[in-house]
Amino acid sequence: MSDLARLATHLDGLGRVLLGYSGGVDSALLAVVAAKALGPARFLAVLGVSPSVPAAQCAAARDLATRFQVPLLEIDTNELEDPRYAANPVDRCYFCKSELWARLQHLRTQNSWDVVIDGSHADDAGDHRPGARAAEERAVRSPLAELGWRKADVRAAAHTLDLPVWDAPAAPCLASRIRYGLGVTADRLGQVEAGEAFLRSLGLSGDLRVRHHGDLARIEVEPGWFTRLDAEWSTVERAFQGLGFARVERDPRGYRRGSLLAVVEPA
Repeated sequence: MSDLARLATHLDGLGRVLLGYSGGVDSALLAVVAAKALGPARFLAVLGVSPSVPAAQCAAARDLATRFQVPLLEIDTNELEDPRYAANPVDRCYFCKSELWARLQHLRTQNSWDVVIDGSHADDAGDHRPGARAAEERAVRSPLAELGWRKADVRAAAHTLDLPVWDAPAAPCLASRIRYGLGVTADRLGQVEAGEAFLRSLGLSGDLRVRHHGDLARIEVEPGWFTRLDAEWSTVERAFQGLGFARVERDPRGYRRGSLLAVVEPA
């Protein structure tokens, strides 16, 4: 039996399934496999929409669901209304995921679904993921992790299924770009979203981040893009000043996951 067939069989054994869906490669793979294996009577992908999620990401998630006939429900999440989330502590993600999983578990109980699942996989175990605690508290299952799938396995399977996001870079929520201790607001989320969209409009691709440090925007790109970014620097400065940043700089170390964990400061 192939890995994809084992995944389909595993999902079939879960009953009626709700998926926390973002459109990223992990949840996209689950959505496409579950939609085919379970059908619309037993499967529903749920997309949480809020200012923390880039509009382009939501649009891509919708497009993928339409293309692969994934049943989709969109819900508005209200994490910004939670002062614990808005204060932006190091465990901010816990409060965001608590909101999402509480909403999905309410849907589950109100509509006789059996289980809520997410796209976590085996490689996630060693990362800084406060949201995992929220998932555990809400009894969210992680089929990919349960089967021992790693990120490389997910990407390979997504490639086999011709999913357009099979090689897409990781896309955590916009709040992950804001320095811990600096309040999360819709305006700051919008600055980050617009800044990253501008950088991609210059042709930069792969992993990149605009880290929000208040008046300062620090840009992280893969080292291969340093020369291209530096050549456009005067344009970049004008654009970021237009977004409301007093200063902008390129991080000389390039893109790296979790870089803000080293800069935990009071607001």
